[in-house]
Amino acid sequence: MLKIGVLFTTALAFIGNVSAQLKSFNLDDIFKKNTFAMKFAPGFNVMADGKSYSVQEANGASWKLNRYSLETGTLVETLFSGESLTDITPPESYEFSSDETHLLVTRNTERIYRHSTKANAFVIDIAKKEMVEIPGGQVMYPTISPDNKNVAYVRDNNLFIFNLVSKKETAVTNDGKINEIINGGVDWVYEEEFSMSQGFEWNTNGKFLAYYKFDESKVKQFSMDMWGSLYPEQEVWKYPKAGEDNSKVDVFIFNTESNNSVQCKTGSENDQYLPRIKWTQDANILSVQRLNRKQNHWELLFFETTTAAEKSTVVRDETSNTYIDINDNLYFIKGTTQILYTSEKNGYNHLYCFDYKKGKEQQITNGNWDVVAMAAVNELLETIYYTSSEISPIEDHLYSIKFNGKNKTLLTPEPGNHNISFGGGNLYYTDMSSSFASPYVFTLKKAGSDSSRVLENNQALIDKFKEYDLGKTEFGKLTTASNNELNYWMIKPPNFDPQKKYPVFMHVYGGPGHNTVRNSYGGRNFLWHQYLASIGYIVISVDNRGTGNRGKEFKHSTYLQLGKLELQDQTEAAKWIGKQPWADASRIGIWGWSFGGYMSSLCISKSADVFKTAIAVAPVTNWRFYDNIYTERFLQKPQDNATGYDENSPINFVNGIKGNYLIVHGTGDDNVHFQNSVEMVNAMIKAGVNFDSEFYPNRNHGIGDRAAQYHLYKRMTDFVIQKL
Repeated sequence: MLKIGVLFTTALAFIGNVSAQLKSFNLDDIFKKNTFAMKFAPGFNVMADGKSYSVQEANGASWKLNRYSLETGTLVETLFSGESLTDITPPESYEFSSDETHLLVTRNTERIYRHSTKANAFVIDIAKKEMVEIPGGQVMYPTISPDNKNVAYVRDNNLFIFNLVSKKETAVTNDGKINEIINGGVDWVYEEEFSMSQGFEWNTNGKFLAYYKFDESKVKQFSMDMWGSLYPEQEVWKYPKAGEDNSKVDVFIFNTESNNSVQCKTGSENDQYLPRIKWTQDANILSVQRLNRKQNHWELLFFETTTAAEKSTVVRDETSNTYIDINDNLYFIKGTTQILYTSEKNGYNHLYCFDYKKGKEQQITNGNWDVVAMAAVNELLETIYYTSSEISPIEDHLYSIKFNGKNKTLLTPEPGNHNISFGGGNLYYTDMSSSFASPYVFTLKKAGSDSSRVLENNQALIDKFKEYDLGKTEFGKLTTASNNELNYWMIKPPNFDPQKKYPVFMHVYGGPGHNTVRNSYGGRNFLWHQYLASIGYIVISVDNRGTGNRGKEFKHSTYLQLGKLELQDQTEAAKWIGKQPWADASRIGIWGWSFGGYMSSLCISKSADVFKTAIAVAPVTNWRFYDNIYTERFLQKPQDNATGYDENSPINFVNGIKGNYLIVHGTGDDNVHFQNSVEMVNAMIKAGVNFDSEFYPNRNHGIGDRAAQYHLYKRMTDFVIQKL
């Protein structure tokens, strides 16, 4: 029997006098007029003292870099004035050297993939008021060495070092070649699935530079046409799909004194991944994380600069009967042989402290909840700051705890979700807090005290919401027929009548570790869902099994059968909805983007008796089409688990489609390729299935420009009104 329990209701207290004449939402307000535009706190860089921050401020063509007090926000001094240079054009970005005596600034930035860019780079000596340009035009990842002698960067797939004293450039590598060899960077699939791009790192004294070499010559190419000229241009890059060959990856250490590179003995002859490199607290020891192709055996390797070619030391390893996620929760405590890291090995993601010299480990956090991220470490206070789901899986909150696991303190007791960013010195942090129907508030807080300063409260947007008739939002839990308790949110129409029957439109993502049921502001989708509620739809989102913040068993339950349990949960949730007195069971629809598009396609093809209408934006339709790191993490290779691929790919079940199906894709999607929708459409044509489709020329996975967004959401709105 299906049951439900309401967690809480947000009545939107800021709505104001409900007797006043309130406005209704429209798409122009959301997508054209920026009526509900949200403000963000102005960007700033916290200085090394941890008590002040710098801001670049421009006045016409001139610019200054000013220092302000974090405590009061008042101006302390002007650090640098662009008027002291011959070329005073304001930079697009800047960052300090480690000792804050030099500035690295960039201009003419061009995005490449999700994390990577290239730009013209310059180094400014603040005291001398001199600026030198990095030679060769646009470069990638320019980084000043800790001793301020050199800048390392990537150009044309090769790694270079520019000496700031001699003004000479040294080629660390010379075999780089597009779509064959990458030095100092990473390939497409590493960037996308391991959330990384820069492929080199200076050690703490600037003597050694560790870097990646990717040999992607055996990786198969993918191509897509870019339209807009008489003869469309074709973009070609290496994209390893499920079961296909990967790049051969090596790690090298370059000695700036001898100008020689040494290859680390990582076992690159094996089919494996090296998803992170990081210098330890010892300037002569490099750490490399190694992961096997199945991604169920993780190792932390140490390499000494003098013996890296001969041997490696496995400092820590972990195995799993499913998979192990790679993250950045790894910290080397200075002056010790201790490492802080997180692991799911006890069933929930928790903090651990491991002494690699003594071979002893202590679990720092405990409980049936997940640590989300290690936000900062204060070595002087022996304190870790971390976010966790301890209060609720739908909210992240900040805590502090001692290295020994004592004195755990909740630092963000206010309801809502808290996105935390610490500044240099870890004395202050920015709390970007929000709730489901209330926009972000940016607050600067001092660690260990009640001192705080609001940087941006978005009061103008809160006041604007008071003019509109917003639907009431509920958070709750439902228990499915399979006895699984799932979290959900629901938006009801503003003038909801429990005696009426409403059509229901569900929103889904549902992918591993990713939640849509969050008590945080949803921006564009929240506004669109409010619009749908205003014209008479109940909008609901349910987090199925496989989503995050509920422990390893819940998240990893979908292993080897991606889509099966997720579909079961969404279908059973829809059936429960259909039994409610306020729902019209004959009019239940669902929509999603990316993995959500995959899920909505499964729902309309394999649960056609439950879902009348589905919209899939940029969907995966066959897991054999998607990249291997992501897909094999959850399904292994198709050669080893064909059933897991074929029984849960919607392209194989188009004959089941009975209802209304809209499939949408950008033709320039380098992530989930347009191929997915083309092949799905072809399969539906062969099966004689009726469908609707929309494509967006040259748009990538996010279909993000204003014209395309408005067109897309209007198209989806019209489809929902006509078909649901």
